[in-house]
This record gives sequence, structure tokens and C-alpha cells, in this order.
Amino acid sequence: MAYSVAICLIGVVSALGVCARFVKFGYSGTISPDKWGELSPDYFLCSNGTRQSPINIVGATAVVDRSLKQLERDYNPANATLVDNGFNVMLKYGDEVGVMVIDGKNYTLEQMHWHSPSEHTIDGVRYPTEMHLVHFSADGNISVVAVLYKYGHADPFLYQLKEEMYQMSREVNGGKYNATVTAGLVETKALRRHTNKYYRYMGSLSTPPCTENVIWNVLGKVREISREQAASLSLLLEEDYRNNSRPTQLLNGRRVLLYHEGV
Repeated sequence: MAYSVAICLIGVVSALGVCARFVKFGYSGTISPDKWGELSPDYFLCSNGTRQSPINIVGATAVVDRSLKQLERDYNPANATLVDNGFNVMLKYGDEVGVMVIDGKNYTLEQMHWHSPSEHTIDGVRYPTEMHLVHFSADGNISVVAVLYKYGHADPFLYQLKEEMYQMSREVNGGKYNATVTAGLVETKALRRHTNKYYRYMGSLSTPPCTENVIWNVLGKVREISREQAASLSLLLEEDYRNNSRPTQLLNGRRVLLYHEGV
């Protein structure tokens, strides 16, 4: 299937800060992650970057950094649209939903999307689902909050999108991929949970063009998602994209910092 969505329309830029021409990529065969760098000059960093994501986080070697602050997230209920990008399911905000503050700089939440199974691993453990909350600063810098999920109770944030996901699944079952469904006002309370532990490192976007200098914040607390919810996220995508996780990348000397409240 050819995707018409342009990279910059989903908030992704090349390493030069300009729109990257979209070239179809995937997770198997001739367009698998190890081939991404060969698909387009705009995807050069996918094969040649030295600070790529995701990574395996080794808890014993993470460095406690007492200069790190609590993740200050001030999100508000906002209108959003559920989007099938082909390679992932995304919730795109139309209104300003709020910001996360890092080192005194505001990063506005623009979209979130899901990967199955998780892209990041902790001590080699890969979880069923990972959610990425993608933020942009006014000067174009990117920061992502990654939330890992294990099977258990239903995730309350996803639960409120149950009807919209059902509507999208009907369109997908009817052969209409790349569907969009208006979600209306989305409550963000579940996204503002207190975080007493997270890992931070400098990495990249985990899909082409693999832009680097992304500030990653991987939450230490693994949340719960029901098997039904996890399956529904995958089934909204074509079969070749239901496993949409990039393999972990080499650290190449990078440090993983740890914020742990009270330590």
C-alpha cells in the first residue's frame, strides 16, 4: 500500500529541520529497519546516526542525576483526531493540549502514538505495548515521553477512545486504511499521573527520518493495558505493520540518566 501522508504533516522533520520526503518504510522484508537508511537520502541517520532510539535500558548502569526535576506536565482536555498513519495509530491534537517543562523550556504536546510490542526494553524485558507522547518546543526541539505497558487492567486513557477505535476498525475492515476519526474532547487526566521515576537519554525518532537530538523520558513505572486494548491497536493496522517496533540500537557511549524521587 502506498502512503500519501507527508512526513511533516505528522510532525516529523529531517536532521536539517526541513520536511522529509515520505518514502514507504516497514518492519520486514526489503523495507525493514535495517534497510531504512537505504530507502531515501532523508533517512540517512537511520543507518549512520550514533544517537539512535530505541535502546535497552540497564537499570544497574543508569546514572542517578540529582539535577533532574520531576516531569512537569500541564495537560488540559483538548479536541483530537484518531489517525491511522499506516505504520502506527496516532492521536493528533487540534487544540493546544498543554506543555511539559524541561530545563525551563516549554514543550507542547502535539500527538501520541503506539507501538506493539514495546520499542524500549528495560533490563532486556520487552513489553506488549509502548505509547509515545511527542512534544515540540517553539524552536523546533523534540522531547518524547515513553510509557511501557504490561497486560492487566484496561488503560483508562485508551478506554475513553473505545468508540472511536471501534469506528476506525469498521472502516479498516471495510478496506479503508489511513482512516481518520474525530475523537472530540479528550480527557488528559490519566496522562498527568505523578511520576516518581524516569530514565532520560538523548536519542532519535524511532521511525524515519530518525532525526537525532530528541530528549527521551522513559517512565520507570510500567502501566497496565488489557489484552483486548493491545490487540485493537494492532488490528487497526495492515498485517505487515502490526509489529511496528524498531529493534534496540547501540548506546555508542551515551549515558542513561535516572530521576528517582527521594534518592
